[in-house]
Amino acid sequence: MKQDRTIAQKLGAFAAGPVDTDERMARFVRFSLFDWASVGLAGMGEPVSRAACKMALEAAASSNGATLFGGGTVSASAAALANGATSHALDYDDTHFGHIGHPSVAIMPAALAMAETRQADGATLLDALAVGLEIACRIGAWLGRSHYEAGFHQTGTSGAFGAAAAAGRVLGLDEMRMAHALSLTATRAAGLKSQFGTMGKPLNAGFAAETGVTCALLAEAGAQSTPEAIEGSQGFGPTHAGTAQDSAFRALGQDWLFPDISYKFHACCHGLHAMLEAVRALLAEGLDPGDVEAVTIRTHPRWLAVCNQPEPQTGLQAKFSYRLTAAMALAGIDTAALDVYDDETCARPDLVALRDRVTVIADDSLSDSEAHVTVITNASEERSAHHDILALTDIDVIEKRLREKSRTLIGEDEAAALWNAAEAIEGSSGFSTLIGRMGVTAPSD
Repeated sequence: MKQDRTIAQKLGAFAAGPVDTDERMARFVRFSLFDWASVGLAGMGEPVSRAACKMALEAAASSNGATLFGGGTVSASAAALANGATSHALDYDDTHFGHIGHPSVAIMPAALAMAETRQADGATLLDALAVGLEIACRIGAWLGRSHYEAGFHQTGTSGAFGAAAAAGRVLGLDEMRMAHALSLTATRAAGLKSQFGTMGKPLNAGFAAETGVTCALLAEAGAQSTPEAIEGSQGFGPTHAGTAQDSAFRALGQDWLFPDISYKFHACCHGLHAMLEAVRALLAEGLDPGDVEAVTIRTHPRWLAVCNQPEPQTGLQAKFSYRLTAAMALAGIDTAALDVYDDETCARPDLVALRDRVTVIADDSLSDSEAHVTVITNASEERSAHHDILALTDIDVIEKRLREKSRTLIGEDEAAALWNAAEAIEGSSGFSTLIGRMGVTAPSD
């Protein structure tokens, strides 16, 4: 009797074999490439970005290297690490709620670095991105909520597997070597939620991208690994609190999970976005911020361990605070802007007073993409709003908001150049334009 293939072997066959990417999947891959490049360019002046790029540049420059955000060429693995951290530095990138993480910041730096160093074309890059993004989502779904709730950051863990698949796809690994690359990734993938609110969180994305590149290159060079490294008794899933949901791999290569991606339109943790949209709805309906007596936010219990810092003291911590960001939105502060998340905002007396009138309650009747906000006014009037961020599915609206976001982050001309490059990524001009725009000079200190 023929033994069932392991997960690494199944995914290896998918990642190395022919793939029929439908138009919807291709559309969302382009959306995410554009969004990823936009937030990466906007984030390259962040302290963690500068530190990662400095490390990469000092490591080993190459005449045929990979481009860093802000300029300079380094090894593929160093570029993947630095660009992954840079593109997640602002925490403004896409989120997949089935994957429970940020797939693009792990997969795109790995695939781009490999494609540039191996002089692959844009069509190869797009194909590799589709495979890598999908595998990250599938592994994330296989590991399940238990993995995330145990304290693991899926961007760093599931993302590393997607990065390895994408890098291996660019390299042209065959099925066996692709399986080895994924199995090797199982012994290196890592990322902890305890890093949230620190530079460690964006570095999780960089580490995932670097791991993917390294494991793909090792497999290309002939390195081998146990075929049961993902699901075996001492494999990644069992040792990392995985649920092992085998249904996660159903219809692999036929149905695409990645297009269920959710994009950020507020410059903070995605767990806060449904609440912020609900607050915006209340303000649009005429709520006067000066009349607010008390606010109650109901959210899925999962988010209380992620973005419920009750009294943030720094700009980074503010991005993970229901109470403060609610106060900011009620006070008319644009939570989509980058510069409002700073230490001064955390200390503003009016915001602190409003923050302290906000209560956050866990409600397991809500999904993790929903929030319900109730406001009691000084006149004892109750106003409420509900929002689900996954309700936004209109392609035209998504495109419009992504392009608006990019213009806000990097300016109209730069945003237009990036959009055109992403749209034409399958051609040589699109790929070269994207790489060229990534290498623009970083802002000075």
